[in-house]
Amino acid sequence: MSIDKTLYSISSLIDHKKKSLPKWFFFLFFFFSFCFSSTLYSKDLENEISWNVFEYRLKNGLKILLLPDNRAPMIVSELWYGVGSRDESSGETGIAHFLEHMMFKGTKNYGPKVFSNLIKKNGGTHNAFTSFDYTGYYEKLPSNKIELAIKLEADRMKNLKLDSKEFELERKVVLEERRSRVNDNPVNYLFEKLRQKAFKFHTYANPIIGWEKDIRKISLKNMETFYKKFYVPENATLVIVGDIKISKTIQIIKKYFGQIKSKGNFKREIIIEPRQEKERTISIRRTAALPYFAMAYHTPNWKHPDSAALTLLEYILGGGESSRIYQRLVRKDGLALSAGAEYRYLSFDPDLFYFYAQPASGISVAKIKKVFYEELKKISSFNVTQEELERAIKGIEASSIFSMDSHYYRAMMLGRSAICGDWKIIKNYLKKIRKVTPEDIIKVAKKYLRPNNRTIAELIPQKAEK
Repeated sequence: MSIDKTLYSISSLIDHKKKSLPKWFFFLFFFFSFCFSSTLYSKDLENEISWNVFEYRLKNGLKILLLPDNRAPMIVSELWYGVGSRDESSGETGIAHFLEHMMFKGTKNYGPKVFSNLIKKNGGTHNAFTSFDYTGYYEKLPSNKIELAIKLEADRMKNLKLDSKEFELERKVVLEERRSRVNDNPVNYLFEKLRQKAFKFHTYANPIIGWEKDIRKISLKNMETFYKKFYVPENATLVIVGDIKISKTIQIIKKYFGQIKSKGNFKREIIIEPRQEKERTISIRRTAALPYFAMAYHTPNWKHPDSAALTLLEYILGGGESSRIYQRLVRKDGLALSAGAEYRYLSFDPDLFYFYAQPASGISVAKIKKVFYEELKKISSFNVTQEELERAIKGIEASSIFSMDSHYYRAMMLGRSAICGDWKIIKNYLKKIRKVTPEDIIKVAKKYLRPNNRTIAELIPQKAEK
């Protein structure tokens, strides 16, 4: 059980990205880039990455996405619900994540630890994740145990047992999770406050884990209502990737999920954040060894024509150790220990484009900020070459190819895309990226990276009390 680490905070996302790019990736990236630039990259890589997805929908509204891949006798089954922290009511922040915890506490048919024991006994692993836009549950099992995953997930969609004693015990677990991940982590705390400052109307302002005061007062009745409203087949997508037979898998899904009745037409609330008209700033004082700087700009997501150019803008400015910001702040000037950028392409609603840096010892945030402003001015002033663009496109293509070797990652991308609008988002992703020109990148930089569209956050370190 966890908060989706790739979306919970920028600092955890940075860690995730570093771990996901081992040294061999960079060797292969340059090998492909220079040795096969006239062959591999002259093709449409959508043809290199197979997305032979079978789509089906049950009468009760459950959406099914199946992707056969028989390279190994394994499957990944993921059940996605269209509910995250964006869907929470005022005073109930954190309830989506709290409910994710409770989904492992037993049903009318299986006791609190039976689910986990059955999966482990059959050679599998399982977990769950919560984000701003969704909650998901997954099982990794041998392919001949696929029925077990489907049976157990269908059961807890319908028969969750919310016990008052378990509820109160889990509340303490969630509060401790918040304390360790946010309250005691100054950088995570900074990003939490940055989002709260950046969004004035949208529920993206609220943390996935919830505000502490809300976690303390969520009632069992609140959770029962929330569960019955959102954990319904018409608000769910079942994704299975691996060694499967389409017809047999559909039969198994119908056997268990087909018995669950629909609650009617389900629609998520439409939330629109008003346009930001002036710069916002926030300073946070916390016990920390070093200061930290972050700023965020409102940007559109995958639905907008500018999204592909924004993705490449992120890569060029702050998408790794070869990016402009990292090279300038960390490698060249030695002003920061880490630095980068993050654009959220795949989301249900428009989100933020982040820039961040950890100043080196003795370096002020003012110096870091000055460099950021200089680099943003440069890229907005007709300073993107065709060579730089092609290098960024090849980097994105290479990382896409290598990541698709994982059943779990492919299922994750299918599920996230489906919840955020359409699974074909990921199928068409590289095609959109490849059409971007240097002029497109300059245009979006000038359009969105404006002073009146940004929110700035600074961590001012304080000495620990003795």
